[in-house]
Amino acid sequence: MSACPDLDALRRSFQERGLQRDDLDGDPFVQFRRWYDEVVAADVHEPEAMVVSTVGPDGMPSSRYVLLKGLDRGFVFFTNYESRKGAELAASPSAAICMPWHVLGRQVRIAGTVEQVTAAESDAYFAARPRGSQIAAWASHQSEPITDRTRLEAQFDDVEVRFAETEVLRPPHWGGYRVLPREFEFWQGRPSRLHDRFRYTLDEAAPAGWHLDRLSP
Repeated sequence: MSACPDLDALRRSFQERGLQRDDLDGDPFVQFRRWYDEVVAADVHEPEAMVVSTVGPDGMPSSRYVLLKGLDRGFVFFTNYESRKGAELAASPSAAICMPWHVLGRQVRIAGTVEQVTAAESDAYFAARPRGSQIAAWASHQSEPITDRTRLEAQFDDVEVRFAETEVLRPPHWGGYRVLPREFEFWQGRPSRLHDRFRYTLDEAAPAGWHLDRLSP
């Protein structure tokens, strides 16, 4: 699906203007919020969608889309702890994130270590979810093989009956992760593939705590 004319014009303006060192804040979190606000203002579909990549015990990477649900000292998302990504993060607590805002000709990459959020944070977010999503968190054994969709729907119905007269509590196997960045990269598309790329690397000795480099495209 092609972008609407307004988004096409906005993307062209970003491409023509490019990205210069002086455009960037010394704090990559501030810079991220600046770009995120511009994506939201452009009414891009699901600007919070991000690709999270983890690594299995055999060294094989795996990636999937999740939704950014919090941004504080890290990037927060929620999932089933017993899923493939949960198992991989338990064995190797690090991850890479990509925010692919292609419609605006931009991309942000983040890499860092991962921690589970507190139980209180997971409880608060779970309580705010639609009831159907709460029930699905109990019904789905995420990433495990299942015979057919009928079985999944039956599991959903069973959970619905179980909680028919009460609130749906958060499953103990479901909660949040926080990716704590050690590196950010801001990518701005430019004509002739001469893209602008800037990388922030965590560096306690740097004035703002981050070292900034321009990278070749």
